[in-house]
Amino acid sequence: MSSVVFDRVDVSVPVPGQDRKPLLTGINLELTERRIAIIGSNGSGKSTLLRLINGLVTPTSGQVLVNNLGTAAKGGKVRRLVGFVFTDPLSQLVMPTVLEDVELSLRAHTHRSQRRTVAEQVLERFSLLPLAEQSIYDLSGGERQLLALATVLAVDPEILVADEPTTLLDLRNRDKIGRLLAGLPQQVIVSTHDLELAADADRVLVVDQGMVVFDGAPGEAVSFYRQLATAEVPR
Repeated sequence: MSSVVFDRVDVSVPVPGQDRKPLLTGINLELTERRIAIIGSNGSGKSTLLRLINGLVTPTSGQVLVNNLGTAAKGGKVRRLVGFVFTDPLSQLVMPTVLEDVELSLRAHTHRSQRRTVAEQVLERFSLLPLAEQSIYDLSGGERQLLALATVLAVDPEILVADEPTTLLDLRNRDKIGRLLAGLPQQVIVSTHDLELAADADRVLVVDQGMVVFDGAPGEAVSFYRQLATAEVPR
């Protein structure tokens, strides 16, 4: 079972001419559930919390442990365990064609002589093989997000972290990505504004002003967040 531990984590950034600006404060969590969602308003700290998990952000104080590996000291090993999917797939799809993007993700994991065959198998798994030679710029938003997931999952990470993976999608593609995430064997940790997606998780965190203000069952968390968003819960 995968485990992500936040031990007294604070994150702040320098601001010219001012004190450091806090992004996250006092995060103490142990995440072991298979499906975890993080909800909160824009700028609440959700993305920063996710980026701590694979070392894209390191704590100003405290530590983050992924399967007992510290993200600050063992960042390379942690990133081999944790796959990260960004909100906008074009921020991580960099090769000219669909097939080449998957091949690139396999470069450190598969011998060159086998790379194309394995990449085609990955595309077939995600129903993308007919698009193998297409430019990533000719894909629909749903196809791009599916490809971004395919490139990350091609190397079989133990944990998948996804930052608002359905935000840019229409309803049909949102449902498709939601079903895909629900069926994965990996531990999946997502930030989302999609409260239906959050409701399907095993555990939901609500983040507000850089703090985890609720941690619990999906129904209760979504209800708390709705009240928070309408200023009915004292801050």
